Amino acid sequence: MQHILLLEPYYGGSHKAFLTGLIKLQDQLDCRFTLLSLPARKWKMRMQLAAPYFAEQILKRSEQGATFDSILTSTFLDVAVLRSLLARQGIHLRLALYFHENQFSYPGQVHDPGMFQFTSINFTSALCADRLAFNSHYNRDTFLAGVRQYVKKAVDMDLSHLEEQIWKKSVILSPGIDFQQIDDLSLLKKTAAVQRAGEQVIVWNHRWEHDKDPETFFHTLFALAEKHPFQLIVLGQHFKNQPAIFAQAKRVLHNRIRHFGYVKSRQDYARLLMMGDYIVSTARHEFFGIAVLEGVRAGCRPVVPDRLSYKELFPQKYRYAQGTLQEHLQRLLACPDPVQDTEAHRLTDPYSWPRLEKSYREWLQVGCTD
Repeated sequence: MQHILLLEPYYGGSHKAFLTGLIKLQDQLDCRFTLLSLPARKWKMRMQLAAPYFAEQILKRSEQGATFDSILTSTFLDVAVLRSLLARQGIHLRLALYFHENQFSYPGQVHDPGMFQFTSINFTSALCADRLAFNSHYNRDTFLAGVRQYVKKAVDMDLSHLEEQIWKKSVILSPGIDFQQIDDLSLLKKTAAVQRAGEQVIVWNHRWEHDKDPETFFHTLFALAEKHPFQLIVLGQHFKNQPAIFAQAKRVLHNRIRHFGYVKSRQDYARLLMMGDYIVSTARHEFFGIAVLEGVRAGCRPVVPDRLSYKELFPQKYRYAQGTLQEHLQRLLACPDPVQDTEAHRLTDPYSWPRLEKSYREWLQVGCTD
């Protein structure tokens, strides 16, 4: 059984959920995991300085007699710096890199030339890792397209072959999702159905940040509220600074709100999802889509953009074209078309940990020992 060191500089959100799921399955994966992590804050600082920090932590453990067979980390770590610092101390470990996101296609609010340093870290990390896994085709395709444009900037150096090097050591591996909490509440679905029997419920369960485009979501609801009855549940992680549209929405839609805010309890989160009829995304970037899949598992019909990673997750009937969200929701509110339990499971089962277990076992063995 190989001993894999998990390094996560941004231990929160989907990154934390991913590693929690892996660790729970370590016996089935024929691995033993040790986790070193840092809290999920100041992601830019993590990308710049987590590598020397973790190199020191690994060296301390090595001096105390700890041994590891390989490393698995995410793109918030500068792999090139980590491996060079470890190599100077005679520590050589195979390294697998998981792409939850990539900085080439991450939309910024303002033009920032300094962001090139973070795309560069993603690029050199991909070059220096032994194996790569991307959570979606969209993630890998946008990353490789970014690499293609990036190396063209070196007009007096031909680096075009590096794109193929990265592609050859890459696989698509969806992040496993733990649906157990939602499934355990399946006996409450009848109760939830009674609660939904009146006005239909629209759910938002994304981070309260601009890249999820809450402005489009809430302005659509403002317009719909003039003609259609509906209720609203707003979930999702939020921080000290958040888009002003949330305060406006809470004021404008106050008489339609069933819940508005983050909930820490997974059980409470699952219960709220089960009260919903529609789970909506207006994201300007989405490398996978865990939040929407959780809503679908709980019985919500997905309403997602016809772009990004959603094209891989959901058939056309669940996707809306650019600029047509209001029309799409208006049609559903007028003529409800709920997702059936069998369909909800068909859409979500491929991304559950039990279904992905074999793929992860194979990737971790090949990616960290060859």
